[in-house]
Amino acid sequence: MTDARVVPEVDRAAAARRAVERRRARAALKRDLTTRVIAPQTVLARATDDPDSVAGSMRVTDFLLALPAIGAGKRDRVLDDLRISPVKRLGGLGVRQRAALREWLDGRFPQAEPRGARSRLLVLAGPTAVGKGTVAAHIRENHPEIHLSVSATTRAPRPGEVDGVHYYFVDDAEFDRLIDEGELLEYAVVHNRSRYGTPRAPIDAALAEGKTVLLEIDLQGARQVREAEPSATLIFLLPPSWDELVHRLIGRGTEDAEERARRLRTAKVELAAQNEFDHLIVNEDVAAAADEVVELSSSSAR
Repeated sequence: MTDARVVPEVDRAAAARRAVERRRARAALKRDLTTRVIAPQTVLARATDDPDSVAGSMRVTDFLLALPAIGAGKRDRVLDDLRISPVKRLGGLGVRQRAALREWLDGRFPQAEPRGARSRLLVLAGPTAVGKGTVAAHIRENHPEIHLSVSATTRAPRPGEVDGVHYYFVDDAEFDRLIDEGELLEYAVVHNRSRYGTPRAPIDAALAEGKTVLLEIDLQGARQVREAEPSATLIFLLPPSWDELVHRLIGRGTEDAEERARRLRTAKVELAAQNEFDHLIVNEDVAAAADEVVELSSSSAR
């Protein structure tokens, strides 16, 4: 007679695979927390909504250690202050514990609040390989009512890029002239190599005609635009995950290993600055992300 308590081999194998997948998913989520691809408040909310989710199954100790600048000593002090047991999982926290942890997170990692007032000058920025250019190109092709600014750059064209459409490709002497004559709204050295800048005249002309203008630029440029035009609406494009960002960078095949490593280091710095922006959009699907940008442009024009 067969013992009913014996677990079939196929079930044990399936359970082992699920356990491995769960651990990998938690590891990926930790990377997203560390690189600030996802806000800790969002992870806590997911754990609250679904205690059985990947977020809900994460131990609170691992959650805290995944946060930037939190070591073992700080983690233990936080748990002690919040009266949370180190064996707890995020999905198993009580109402009081969740509220206390959320309050601590809001104090340590404040989230930007969308501004009520909007401008017809929109700035789209984000880390390397997040797809800023692809989203901007989708908007150019499908929403001609939005004026897409064309940047000047000293880097060489990539395959398929057209001068005057994707960028104005200029040499260093011409770029220097644009700076000296005050013809750039913003400019910066990106990835310690090439210079990028936004010609001012086409933007001023489009705004004077009542159009909405979209700038697709880097973090340094976005900060300069905010300083020059405080009313500009700043939009930060996020990847679905850190692993996906790395995959996109490798997949486009336009940089060698050393350059990719440099860009990923820069990406971590850029992701840490997302709270300087008015709106965050996750680029999981290009068309959907573009639609979100367009919706902001429609709202800003009212």
